[in-house]
Amino acid sequence: LEASKKKRREKRAQLLQPIGIKEFFEEGTISIDKRTCKGVECKLCIEACPTNALYWKSGEIGIVEELCVFCTACVSNCIVDNCIRVSRQRPNGETEKISTLRDVLKLLGDISSRQRIKKVESRFPTAEAYLERYGK
Repeated sequence: LEASKKKRREKRAQLLQPIGIKEFFEEGTISIDKRTCKGVECKLCIEACPTNALYWKSGEIGIVEELCVFCTACVSNCIVDNCIRVSRQRPNGETEKISTLRDVLKLLGDISSRQRIKKVESRFPTAEAYLERYGK
C-alpha cells in the first residue's frame, strides 16, 4: 500500500513539474455530478483549473485525477452548487469537504484570520506587551 502511494506521488510530481504548479494537497478526491453539470453551456471549471485536470470529453466534463491538486478553483467558478465536490486532507490529518462557493469563501476567510492572528501574536505575545507599547 505504501509503495503504491509513493509511486502515485512520484507520477503526480512528474506530471505537474512541467506545468510549474506546486502540489498543495497530496490526498483528496474530486467528483462532478453529471446530472446537475451545465457542461457545454458553461465550461468555467475547465477554464479555472490551473493544472488542466478538467477537460471536455464526449458531452461531459472529464477529470484527470493525477493532475488535480484539489485547489478548489473549479468549485469557486462553478455556477451550480454541489455539482463539483472536492475532499482534501491537510498535512495535519484534517479533512475538508468543499462543494459550494460559500465553502471556498469560508475556508479562505478562516485561513486569513489564522494568518492575521499569528502575525499579531508574533508582535505581541501577551496582552502586557501590547499595553506596554500602546497602553495609557
